[in-house]
Amino acid sequence: MNRHLIRQAIVLPFALVVALLCAAQVVAAAGDNRRDIELAMFKQLAGAKTESAGRLAESVIWEHWFDQSPTAEIRGLLNKGRERREAYDYAAAEAYFDQVVDGAPEYFEGYNQRAFARFLRENYDGALADLEKTLELNPDHFGALSGMYHVLRIQNRHETAMKMLRRAVTIHPWIQERGALPKALWPESYRKLHEPGQEI
Repeated sequence: MNRHLIRQAIVLPFALVVALLCAAQVVAAAGDNRRDIELAMFKQLAGAKTESAGRLAESVIWEHWFDQSPTAEIRGLLNKGRERREAYDYAAAEAYFDQVVDGAPEYFEGYNQRAFARFLRENYDGALADLEKTLELNPDHFGALSGMYHVLRIQNRHETAMKMLRRAVTIHPWIQERGALPKALWPESYRKLHEPGQEI
């Protein structure tokens, strides 16, 4: 167990720690090939048979994305921004995320986190621009896709919003917003994942 996982063990539920350890094994097996690592993580997410399994797989991917911070300084700014947002200090949070984006313009998570802060400040155009940049840098970012769904829905762009949600569900079958997706738009993989009568 590396030091990062030991720190996580102090604050995270046991099940999530187990999932993080599994992710570490995936990373070790894949070596330095980041894409192979991500493919393995997303395969686990897409094949999750229960919501709890889906949540664990999702948590592993979020940790992986945060760990893509190019420097310790950028990770620190990202963490401070998240802390201020959780404290409802959205302006300060956005200011920290501005620094992340300025310091690491190719790091997708800076834009995604700033989009959330902007959304909470009702700057929907700014949030949408950040989400579009996130997806340009990381097309599989289900968090950004669900964020697009929320922004577009507020802007009364419902058809495009549903397209974004469908993409998100295709990647993450257990994403929280899945219940808003009409059955006619369910991806085939989503239909096959669930047993008949299973609540989704």
